[in-house]
Amino acid sequence: MSDPSSTGQDLGRGRRRGATRRMFLRGAGVSMALPWLESVPAWGRTPAGAAVAPPKRFAALFMGCGVNPENWWAKGSGATMELGRCLESLAPLRSKINVVNGLFNKHALGVGIHPGQTGNILSGAALQRGAELKGGISVDQMLAMHLGEETDQPSMVLGCEQPITGYHETNFSMAYSSHISWQSATSPVPMEVYPSLAFDALFDNRGSKRNRSILDRVREEAAGLERKVSAADRAKLDEYLTSVREVERRVVPMRKDKAAGDARAEGAGRPTLTMPRPANGLPEDIREHMKLMCDLLALGFQTDRTRIATLLLCRDISGLFYPFLSVSSAHHGASHDDHSEGYLRVTQLYVGQLAYLASRLEAMREGTGTVLDNTCLMFTNSMWSGSKHDASKVPLVLAGGLGGTLQTGRVLDYATKGDDHRKLCSLYLGLMDRMGVKLERFGDADSRLEGL
Repeated sequence: MSDPSSTGQDLGRGRRRGATRRMFLRGAGVSMALPWLESVPAWGRTPAGAAVAPPKRFAALFMGCGVNPENWWAKGSGATMELGRCLESLAPLRSKINVVNGLFNKHALGVGIHPGQTGNILSGAALQRGAELKGGISVDQMLAMHLGEETDQPSMVLGCEQPITGYHETNFSMAYSSHISWQSATSPVPMEVYPSLAFDALFDNRGSKRNRSILDRVREEAAGLERKVSAADRAKLDEYLTSVREVERRVVPMRKDKAAGDARAEGAGRPTLTMPRPANGLPEDIREHMKLMCDLLALGFQTDRTRIATLLLCRDISGLFYPFLSVSSAHHGASHDDHSEGYLRVTQLYVGQLAYLASRLEAMREGTGTVLDNTCLMFTNSMWSGSKHDASKVPLVLAGGLGGTLQTGRVLDYATKGDDHRKLCSLYLGLMDRMGVKLERFGDADSRLEGL
């Protein structure tokens, strides 16, 4: 077991500056961060006996092309909150969510459909048409810029669908349709869509032994740690290692699929990202793909490997298919019939990913609460209605209390508040405040969202 008191190198950049209860198990070509363990003394410059507050975290989950509008609603509060059919999978988490209605992204209006409504969903910046990309840094990367030194990975940028290239009929680059995380006005953050590569990055899994189980490689250190921690922490550690084993079991075959996809692409003389699914090595079943990416994000938050993440569940103008939902059209085509029962099932599938991830975090004990209590998960979409390409408001749900700074169990309605009081970027300013990043302005907003 690595002892952070013996060497600063084991702590990572941010851990040299403050206190942590985080530990690592290390083996040949692997570094496994561990969850918050109560019986491990806090390391760093903290007064003796002082409590160490768990970190705050933020993740944005994105679905493109709108929702089923007539069934997206909520009313009431707390445990008695009523949820429309789109949101019913969130029922067990009523007291831990906020359903936010009426917010909009000013620079997504009047620019035509699709890319111009999507590329700035997390930045609120005006987008430039033509060959040169120009928008703005996204809220996740602004947080990573200020907080990223506290963790080994400044942020996780995950996706379940490959980006596409070229230009839309509106003369916006399709890069705007394919990326929600932007590190600068001109550069999207490279998105990891392969679960096996995301898994390897999360556990620093590398070298010639990469295909050997990471748990086998840290077995000795794990046994040593179990002898030193409390019974409660032993149970937490066992639960965590079991979870890692389950994720690894599902990921290993996908490593071979990725290699096969690369080989097929090379044989065809084309980049892998231009190959169709599953020839490109991505999971054929999008349900398993989404669940795995949610599991990896959850592990990243639980172990404090990162505190900032985005997960693009599907891109704008998505080509994903849902035969298991009895929907014959691809996502984009199905969204043009967004009042149908079929597109209701599609919307429910995506909201179900938020419910799954939030439930995973809620099951992870941390301090006096859960990882979800110290997190804000934001689920949103680039538009309200796919049939009308209506971005005058966006569907949005928040889950988690962000360390007690964000009241939950509410329905917040800004639809009639006036445009100056319903800006998405005002929400982002308020969330960044709660994470200790205070800006005078972000995107098109210079004030915080009232009532948040």
